[in-house]
Amino acid sequence: MEHSESVSIRLLPITKVNGRVSAPLSDRLSVEEPLEIRLSYGPKSHRVQKNISVTMRTPGHDAELAIGFLFTEGIISSYHDVKHVRYPDTNCSLQNQNIVQVELAEGYKPRLTQVDRNFYTTSSCGVCGKGSIQAIRTTSSFQHTKNSHLGLTTDVLYQLSGKLTAVQSNFSATGGIHAAGLFTINGGLLLMREDVGRHNALDKLIGSALEHFSLPLNRHILLLSGRASFELIQKAAMAGITVVSAIGAPSTLAVDLAKEFDITLLGFLKENRFNIYHLSTNVVIPALDEN
Repeated sequence: MEHSESVSIRLLPITKVNGRVSAPLSDRLSVEEPLEIRLSYGPKSHRVQKNISVTMRTPGHDAELAIGFLFTEGIISSYHDVKHVRYPDTNCSLQNQNIVQVELAEGYKPRLTQVDRNFYTTSSCGVCGKGSIQAIRTTSSFQHTKNSHLGLTTDVLYQLSGKLTAVQSNFSATGGIHAAGLFTINGGLLLMREDVGRHNALDKLIGSALEHFSLPLNRHILLLSGRASFELIQKAAMAGITVVSAIGAPSTLAVDLAKEFDITLLGFLKENRFNIYHLSTNVVIPALDEN
């Protein structure tokens, strides 16, 4: 059901100004369109239809985005809860491509008690529409999973941002899109997703891992192309991720939540430096010299 890659980038006419000279050119821009996530659940004889969310996203990997969102918001707990994901039939082809309907297994009742009203998320704010900050503190299914000790090396960490940038095809073309990358402890790239919304990129990545029954991701490194917000750490916690690195800065609330879930949180990760905002009890970076 996925869009072709070409719909995520659009060529638009612009005027380029250099000094006092202007010239007509074309520029590649990342596409941003709304995606409505609908839920269908209940017994076969009486299915309930509910609109759950509208999010501004880059078309592509819409099924992963939908199930990743439902999982990280605690509405479903496993891919076994999902029966089918599809675009509904509508009279408008554009509307059809901007709605995803998630059909849940007939015996599963979604956890909708936290949903005060329909979510409305944008590419800059992933938690608009939540009743309060307490409503976001969804308990992770893997919060009490016993994690084995992990050793991180600076050599591996310093290579991550370059490896992520190298595979960001949409970013290379437009310069205006976020990415989330999943790496092994040895620095091997396993999965990457892009989107105009940083929270959508992570939901797509987690949705793919959920679909392939790869959770929890407690022996991996998550790299975020921008800043680390509270919501991104919350989503990482839901997926059992214990190491989060970001090319940008974390927020204070992100640091607080990382400490609450004992998630290693690194920020300002570049080719030869990074900041440690929290080092979890099961992670060591043995090469570091303390001054």
